Amino acid sequence: MKSGFGNSKGQTSSLNPRAKPLKRPSQARAVFTVEAIYEAFVRIWRRDGWSRLTTREVALEAGVAVGTLYDYFPSKEALISGYVRHCMEGLLQRLETEVVQAHDLDWRARIRHLITLTCAPDEIRLPLFSPAVQAIEHQFTEAKHHRRVYDELSQKWHAVFAACLDLPERPADTTIDAWVIMAWGGRRYCATAQPAAQAQTAWLSEMETMICGRLAGTL
Repeated sequence: MKSGFGNSKGQTSSLNPRAKPLKRPSQARAVFTVEAIYEAFVRIWRRDGWSRLTTREVALEAGVAVGTLYDYFPSKEALISGYVRHCMEGLLQRLETEVVQAHDLDWRARIRHLITLTCAPDEIRLPLFSPAVQAIEHQFTEAKHHRRVYDELSQKWHAVFAACLDLPERPADTTIDAWVIMAWGGRRYCATAQPAAQAQTAWLSEMETMICGRLAGTL
């Protein structure tokens, strides 16, 4: 995977070039440094809001030199771009380890966990989807970036269904893709509309009932 959100070949980005992370950490020490930067970024965002957040303040909060932060993130837009990508990679990794590689789960348990992680992951820091993030995402993302996320998530869902060797019948690829749109699109809309917790719980329950019922042949 490329750093941040990569450009598609032949396309010209409409974003400020400074809105993109410069590189990815590869050595353990660099990974630790970037993680500390993300932690500081989230603390300051929660405390002061986006408009008052500065890269210098993030560097001071993280205990790193401003120049070190700029080695990775030339602007706060680049910082949130990298952070969103970091969150997405974390979700994809959880899907791989907790669902695709969970050989002790039967297909029902595997699919329920797939839906839960996709629709309502445990986000202990800044939510990947929140009104605050969505209000500014035009500053650091484009349509092709959303497409990339969809493609990666769809590939992971296909891998999950391929791992369900005990399924009565594997759904068509087009059906799996439709379920990805329903799950991911619903999650994004919940962040926008902010329905009551009860309504969100009901939505998640209906997603599980519908998909599992369809797989079991009861719907």
